[in-house]
Amino acid sequence: MVLASAATVHASAQTTMSLHDCMAYAISNSTKMRIQQAAIGDAQISRRDAALALFTPQINANTYAYYNFGRSIDPQTNTYFNTTSFHNNYGVSAGYDLFDGFKAVNNLKISKTGLLIAGSQEKQVEADICLAVMEAYYNVVYYKRLVDVYEEQVSVAEQALVKARRQEELGQKGHADVIQMEADLADREYDLINTRNQYESQKMTLADLMFWPVGEELEIDFSIPLRSSRNDNSLVISSEAAGEVEKSADSVVAFALDHNPAVQIASWQALNAKRELNTAKWQTLPSIGLYAGWNTSYYTYQGSATATFRDQFRNNMGEYVELSLSIPIWNRLNKQSTISRKRHAFEKASAELDQKRRDVESEVRRAIQDRDGAATAYEQACRKAEVQSEAYTLNLKKLEQGLISPLEFQTANNNYLKAQADEMNSLFKYLIKHAVVRYYNGVEYVNQ
Repeated sequence: MVLASAATVHASAQTTMSLHDCMAYAISNSTKMRIQQAAIGDAQISRRDAALALFTPQINANTYAYYNFGRSIDPQTNTYFNTTSFHNNYGVSAGYDLFDGFKAVNNLKISKTGLLIAGSQEKQVEADICLAVMEAYYNVVYYKRLVDVYEEQVSVAEQALVKARRQEELGQKGHADVIQMEADLADREYDLINTRNQYESQKMTLADLMFWPVGEELEIDFSIPLRSSRNDNSLVISSEAAGEVEKSADSVVAFALDHNPAVQIASWQALNAKRELNTAKWQTLPSIGLYAGWNTSYYTYQGSATATFRDQFRNNMGEYVELSLSIPIWNRLNKQSTISRKRHAFEKASAELDQKRRDVESEVRRAIQDRDGAATAYEQACRKAEVQSEAYTLNLKKLEQGLISPLEFQTANNNYLKAQADEMNSLFKYLIKHAVVRYYNGVEYVNQ
């Protein structure tokens, strides 16, 4: 909870939030993380209980007191008589299972693995949160930049319309051209409104994923360059990523199969299922227990003289030591049924492990393929955007000179807008795919 408060204060104090800030804030404030932290707490308690059950005995203390009215047994003569009596007893007992079919030992191992599973589940939840925040963050940036593009287009269309109306007054343009330019301006304004709505919607989605305070404005950093400083269509990769050595798909798959939380969870669950099966098998053997105890009592009878409490407490004192051997003979096949269920659970966990390993390997190879494909698509989008930008500039000059019709300019303008949108969209797709591959290679999303 201290981490959450610190992150909240940090996020609220700064003017804009980067992608890293958004992910860190979401991790610190997510209810899913709080639920998982509670699960880790339960796993720690289970490990503690298993250790105490293995290394410490059970110790109990008891006492009781009661009045007996009517017929009772005289402890001195061991005969029945009718009178009112008071009985008071005190006792302490301890017991320890010397052999319980390795149940306590396996439970300790299972609890330790359960703690590892809870920790990996927390990492998995954290990764899911970060990936969702990353996608929402890039959507916000994408629509914000698209808004900027449409605002520029609306401004250009307004200026062109004013000039066209002036040219119509001078007889240099026909009324049809002016009407066409008015329609083009209306289209641009309509697209601008829709894009702004999409921007606000994506911003709300990001705020919800982050558990951002309702009513407080979320300001994020939009300064993600589309091109590198060399302006040569090379991909924008962080300095940390650029310093990494590109690894083959096989090495990334091998690393993911050993370190990915989903595979680790499935592997540990299969291991625990195997231990539970072994425990069930060992329960068919006899169990041995060692027990010891101490007790004393005090009693009085109405109308008769009895020793004082102190004397009776000392004189009635007794101790015992017990070594027990319990041999299971017939329990209606309960143990055999338990063994069968545990065997099925182990087979199920083993199959789930194989399936998870296959799924992760497929996901890694698909992520690498998607990253490489997104990189190629981005490079092509950059080239297309450059060409369309030059074409748009030339067509705008032609429109001002009256060399092309407004309809032809609208077609060129639409191509220019689409090229810009494709460039931004392909960039953010690449950044997400690249982050996924790095995650499978051991770099957590929040540290990229």
